[in-house]
Amino acid sequence: MSPNFKTLQTAIGVQFKNEELLRQACLHRSYLNEHPEISLQHNERLEFLGDAVLELVVTEYLFAKYPERNEGELTAFRAALVNTETLSQVAGRLRVNDYLLLSRGEARDDQSRARQVILANAFEAIVGAIFLDQGYAAAQGFITRQLFPLTETMVSQKLWQDPKSHFQEQAQEHHEITPVYKVLSEIGPDHDKIFTVGLYVGDELVAQGRGPSKQRAEQEAARAGLAAKGWD
Repeated sequence: MSPNFKTLQTAIGVQFKNEELLRQACLHRSYLNEHPEISLQHNERLEFLGDAVLELVVTEYLFAKYPERNEGELTAFRAALVNTETLSQVAGRLRVNDYLLLSRGEARDDQSRARQVILANAFEAIVGAIFLDQGYAAAQGFITRQLFPLTETMVSQKLWQDPKSHFQEQAQEHHEITPVYKVLSEIGPDHDKIFTVGLYVGDELVAQGRGPSKQRAEQEAARAGLAAKGWD
């Protein structure tokens, strides 16, 4: 049964003139593989548009809100507000997951990192849909309601720092030592490797992280390390 997009419009606070735009924003590429009769496109073009609108709205807001901050700090603040984790959490709060049109395989896999990415992309696509349907001011209003209340906490708790930078700062503060990352294993062919990285503070193995690159695995290890140390 197709979800009722009237209730999603209520949740996001926007009543669409063309509801098909909102439906398209929730339409994942995988769904079309199983439903070739659907005339709508998948949401990737709307995501492309929404990403640009989102970046402009957030940049304008941060530029005005923090006149004393330099370009590097503002860039980090913006990245924290529009990253996959933040956008997927906001989309989850809006129950966007209930409206995603996915293949049966994707629909079953609702706890994975891939689902986070799908939700974040859908959030951007919704921004693009609002922009097309009602213009910049409506898209700006939606972003303002959903993202900007997170800013104060993000800045005051330094959540804008990437996990590696945050963990290094905390390790130096608590232990006066710089953490070290070591590759513990590599599995898979060269074009599809999975790396496991260990995060060490001195001789202590604090946490491990896995990912398709050393950099991603290090970030995951740092994120796990922050949780293990209670520094998150």
